Amino acid sequence: MDFHSVDNNSTRRIAALKQRVDMMKEHDYYFYNQAVTEMLPNAKVRVNGRVMGMYASYSYLGLVGHPRINEAAKRAVDQYGTGTNGVRTLAGTLTIHNELEETIANFKHTETAITYTSGYVTNLTVISSLMGRGDYVFSDKINHASIVDGCVMSGAEFRRFRHNDMEHLEGLLKNAPADVSKLVIADSVFSMDGDIIDLPKIVELTKKYNAWLMIDEAHSVGVLGKQGTGIEEHFGLGDVIDIKMGTLSKTIPSVGGYIAGKKELIDYLRHGSRAYIFSAALPPAQAAAANEAFKVILDEPERIDRLNANTQQFIGGLKGMGFDTLLTETAIVPVLCGTDEKAFELTKRCQEEDVFVLPVVSPAVQEGMSRLRATVTAAHEPSDIEQAMEVIYQAGKAIGMVK
Repeated sequence: MDFHSVDNNSTRRIAALKQRVDMMKEHDYYFYNQAVTEMLPNAKVRVNGRVMGMYASYSYLGLVGHPRINEAAKRAVDQYGTGTNGVRTLAGTLTIHNELEETIANFKHTETAITYTSGYVTNLTVISSLMGRGDYVFSDKINHASIVDGCVMSGAEFRRFRHNDMEHLEGLLKNAPADVSKLVIADSVFSMDGDIIDLPKIVELTKKYNAWLMIDEAHSVGVLGKQGTGIEEHFGLGDVIDIKMGTLSKTIPSVGGYIAGKKELIDYLRHGSRAYIFSAALPPAQAAAANEAFKVILDEPERIDRLNANTQQFIGGLKGMGFDTLLTETAIVPVLCGTDEKAFELTKRCQEEDVFVLPVVSPAVQEGMSRLRATVTAAHEPSDIEQAMEVIYQAGKAIGMVK
C-alpha cells in the first residue's frame, strides 16, 4: 500500500504522529530510543559516547549485572540453550520455568504462580480471561495502559474511579448489580506519579461488595516492604490480594510477567489464558535470571535500605529546590513541568550535563501535566544524586521553573 495515495483515518493518524516526531527532531527534542552502549557501575551508562548518570531506569535495587544473576543465566544457556521448544502447554516447559514459578509463589506467599512473556501481555490476558460480557471491572484512573487495554478487551462493563479515591470507588461498586462478577484493579505504585494505592481501604471495599482484587506490583516488588516483597508487607496486611500481578523486567532484571494466587485461579489461567497457551515460553536464561533475582532480594536487604535513603534524598532535595514532585513516596519521582515544551527543554539541558532523564508528555499523561519521570536506585551514590539534583535545578532555573 502506498500510504501517500490513501486518505483515511489510519493514514491521517500516521501522518499526525510523523509530524509530531519530525517537529521534536527539528527542535532537538527527540530523546526516545537512545541506545545505551554500555552499562557501568553506580547507575551510570554510556550513551552516544558519553558517560551519563542514569535517572530513568527501573532497576530499583541495582540488580542489572549482579554476578549471581548473570551466572544463573549463563548456566541456563549451557543446560538448555538459548530458546525453548515452543509454548508452555506443549513442548516448551522447562524445569527452570517450574522453579521460577515456585520461587515467585514463595516470595509472594501464595499457593502457586504462572509466568508470561511480558508484563503487558500478563495484564491483557488475565483480565480478559477472567472477565467477560455482563461482568464489571473497576480500574483506577491512572492505572497502567495494559490494565486499561485488558479491561476493554474483556468486554466487561468498564468503570474507572478517580485516582486513589476510595469514596468514588465505593459509589461505583454500590451501583453495580449485586449478582454479577466484579473485579477491582489498581497499580500498587503508580508508574507516572510514584504514589501508593490505599490498599487497606480497597481490601475493605472488595470484601464488602464481594469483588475480586487484582493489584499490579510492577513498581512495588523490591521497593515496598522491609524485605522488598511488596505492598502487602508494606501495609502489614498478610495475604489479602486475590490476584497478585508483577513484572520480571523492573526490579527483577529479566523480562516477563507473573500472576501469583490460589491454585484454582492459576490452573484456570494455565488452561484458559490465550497468552499462555499461544505464546512461546520464556527463554531459559531469562527465567533463570528472574529466579535468582528474587533470591538475591531476600539475601541482600541492605539494597532496600539504600534505595529508601536515596529516595528520601532525591524527593526531599527536589522539593526543597522548589520543584513539584506531586504525591510520590517512592523511587519514581515526577518533576512536574506543565507544558510539553518545558519538559523537553528541561530534559535537553539535563542530558547536555550528562544526567540521563526522560520526558513524559501527553497523551501518556494529561495535558498540562507533562513532566520528567526521574528515578533513583540503590546503585546511585549520594554524591551523584546531589550532583544530578543540582543539574536539574540549574536547568529548571534557566527556563523559569524554579527561582
